[in-house]
Amino acid sequence: MFQNWLQPLGDIEEPLESFQFGRQVQRYAGELPNLRETRVAIIGIGEQDANAIRRELYRMSFPFRGLEVADLGNVRNTEISFIIPLIRELLDGQVFPLILGNSARQALAQYKAFQSLQQLISLAIVDERIPYSADSKNKEQYFLREVLDSKHSRLFHLSFIGCQAHFVAPETFEYLDKRYFDYVRLGKARAEPAELEPLIRDCDLLSFNLSALKQSEAPGQENPTPSGFTSEEACQVARYAGMSDKLKALGIYGFRQELDHHRQTANAAAQMAWYFLDGFYHRKGDFPASTEGMAEYIVDFKKLDYQLTFWRSDRSGRWWMQVPVKTRSKYQRHRLVPCSYNDYMLACKDELPDRLLNALRRFG
Repeated sequence: MFQNWLQPLGDIEEPLESFQFGRQVQRYAGELPNLRETRVAIIGIGEQDANAIRRELYRMSFPFRGLEVADLGNVRNTEISFIIPLIRELLDGQVFPLILGNSARQALAQYKAFQSLQQLISLAIVDERIPYSADSKNKEQYFLREVLDSKHSRLFHLSFIGCQAHFVAPETFEYLDKRYFDYVRLGKARAEPAELEPLIRDCDLLSFNLSALKQSEAPGQENPTPSGFTSEEACQVARYAGMSDKLKALGIYGFRQELDHHRQTANAAAQMAWYFLDGFYHRKGDFPASTEGMAEYIVDFKKLDYQLTFWRSDRSGRWWMQVPVKTRSKYQRHRLVPCSYNDYMLACKDELPDRLLNALRRFG
């Protein structure tokens, strides 16, 4: 069935050593790989652009012994409607899609594939802009209108990382506040990178637009600007994503090979993919389907006149806050909200960051 959606890879590699990535993964070159044991599948959207990233990724090492990774080649058609059933099929088979795309709008395929599985969704987007406007008719640029304005939306929560205020209309921030969505502007994200980890750990899907990187770091992108993340910071975000047991799909979007100088952006995107896999390889399996094996900490939160319960995983040392209200069954997987030790310490001082206050309000 996958052959209906995918075209096999041509000859895109140079002679490689046995330890290098391109020699260690299953590749769809002649026959489709057996996906029975596959954990992660790489999919390209836009053959020329995706193959440029692959060339850089294939030269890197593959220290992930026992992790089955398949490169399934490129989609035959870049239309969103064509890609959705492919991603859904992988998700149904418990295979993690790692998508290399050339347009930020392709994140809609991630979302709509997951939506078709009848689940409430937490989505995180890393971008310098927020692709939503209630008034604009530009559907390409403001593609989130299809999600946020839909009567059939299954979006539970939305987070933005790295947005820059000079690119965002004030009313857009007001809209996000009214819906208790989260956004972390670029300055704060760079100043406190460790505080991004709980936000990323809370999402089911992550879309990373390469436009979130500085032009000097990644010139081959859709909307290059002088400010943004460094490639090292982007790799840290990608590793956080890999380590999240809740995350089900990652897309790295916006690469344009014709604008790339000295393969710099392709290499940056390949490094992000590598560090995602490094995080995936080191997953702790502590997404709390239950609180068994977790330490409980109870805090009397006087401002809201009730107790808050925090949980710490003995496996990883990561923290969660329990929403102190009764929730319907469909919300159960969102009831434990990822947080940090710093959040717990603030609660002990009768304070909470906006991110956790918003989480409490979403269940109100």
